[in-house]
Amino acid sequence: MATFLRPLSYRHQWLYDGISRTAALTVGGERRFRTLALQDLALTPAASVLDLCCGSGQTTAFLVNHSQRVTGLDASPKSIERARRNVPQATFVEGWAETMPFEDNCFDLIHSSAALHEMEPGQRQQIFAEILRVLRPGGIVAVVDFHSPHNPVYWPGLATFLWLFETHTAWAMLKADLPQELRDLGFQAMAHRLYAGGSLQVVQAQKPTASPIQRTEDDPR
Repeated sequence: MATFLRPLSYRHQWLYDGISRTAALTVGGERRFRTLALQDLALTPAASVLDLCCGSGQTTAFLVNHSQRVTGLDASPKSIERARRNVPQATFVEGWAETMPFEDNCFDLIHSSAALHEMEPGQRQQIFAEILRVLRPGGIVAVVDFHSPHNPVYWPGLATFLWLFETHTAWAMLKADLPQELRDLGFQAMAHRLYAGGSLQVVQAQKPTASPIQRTEDDPR
């Protein structure tokens, strides 16, 4: 699946950014999209934040408005180079999400924005295990990604987007149960919200024990 537009979007920053901003209109614009997963989190400037699979820093640019200790991780040298230019306030590290080059228990928040759908299910399990390792006790993982729409009006737009720009892993994400996958690894305090007719999901989960970041309200699933 996917068309010639997929490699073009990664090669040309202006095209990728344009696609991202257009897609974000379904939830009220890019600023809202980039901060959806931060809702109900009391994030302090001193909190240590990881933007996982940060790409060229599109979401990192919003995270630095909430914390003075933001790190971006990506496996692409070209993306890391762009991110350093785009968001000089953050620290960027080249590395794989499946084997993060960080010590145990070093982040208060790990954020992933529309990246996990690029992974095979086995890779995603490795990444979740690594997230559990590098989060501090009580730390939170916040994920934004695709979801199967419950409103049929959103199906044509999502299907067209996936056909043009994504691969089989994005289609598989529509059938995945991210909250259950995280629970199976030992995460707790789940929040699961759907947006854009159900075509976009936000998942928040917590590593057991207290932390500088806590949810500000109960999390009914």
